[in-house]
Amino acid sequence: MATLDSVRVRDYMTTKLVTFTPDMEVMAAVNLLVKHGIAGAPVVDKAGNVVGMLSERDCLQVAFIASQESCVAGPVSQFMSNKVETVEPDMNLTQLASMFTHKPWRRYPVLEHGKLVGQISRSDVMRAINSLCG
Repeated sequence: MATLDSVRVRDYMTTKLVTFTPDMEVMAAVNLLVKHGIAGAPVVDKAGNVVGMLSERDCLQVAFIASQESCVAGPVSQFMSNKVETVEPDMNLTQLASMFTHKPWRRYPVLEHGKLVGQISRSDVMRAINSLCG
């Protein structure tokens, strides 16, 4: 029987990603989060480098600004988290689960050779656990 030690991030990561750019209007990003039913996504620069993460939590700040006068709140760079931790696709899910239990992040961008190839979330790990033990 497979265990979380034998399952890799690449086996459960999402590869069809929604991404944002730092200069994108944050309300457009909110629209994409809602439209795709996701809670966060990587922010990438013109070269494709991950420069931040934008989450629902970050976007809640928009409510205070957007409720004032208009629905224009500013660029994604004003709201995103600049502190980004990443994982590699060959990391096993036991290591990843440990990261999730010891850090506040709900998702990690997955980089292979420095390039964004996916994203993995807590719910992806739950899916793997269910698949192995359900």
